[in-house]
Amino acid sequence: MAIEIPAWTKPGIWGGIIGAALITIVGFSTGSVVSGGTAQEMADASGKEATISAMAPVCVAQFKMLSPNNQTAELTALKAESSYKRDDFVIAKGWATMPGSDEPNNEIAQHCASLLMDLTTS
Repeated sequence: MAIEIPAWTKPGIWGGIIGAALITIVGFSTGSVVSGGTAQEMADASGKEATISAMAPVCVAQFKMLSPNNQTAELTALKAESSYKRDDFVIAKGWATMPGSDEPNNEIAQHCASLLMDLTTS
C-alpha cells in the first residue's frame, strides 16, 4: 500500500527551505544572529570594559591618598600633559597599578586620567 503525498507538499517544502535560508541571511547580515565565536568576543570585550570601569575609581582613590596640596600640584601637571600622554603620567605616578598587582594597566590608566581630568574642572 503506497502512501499518497498531497500535491501542495512539494511547494510547501520548498517554501520552508527558501524561508529558512532568507531568515538566516537576513539574521546574520543585520547582526541579529551571531556565531558562537562572535558572541564570545562580544562577551570578552564587555567583560574587559566592565573591569576597566570598575578599577579606574581605585586609581582615582590612590590619587586622592595624596595630601590636598600634592593633589592640586599633580592635577595641574596632569592637565599640562598632552592628552595622549596622560595615561603615561598616571602610570608613572603608580596610580594605575592596582592593589595586588605588580604591573600597571594601560587601559585603566587611560580611564583614570579621564576621571582625573573631570576633577580639574570641578
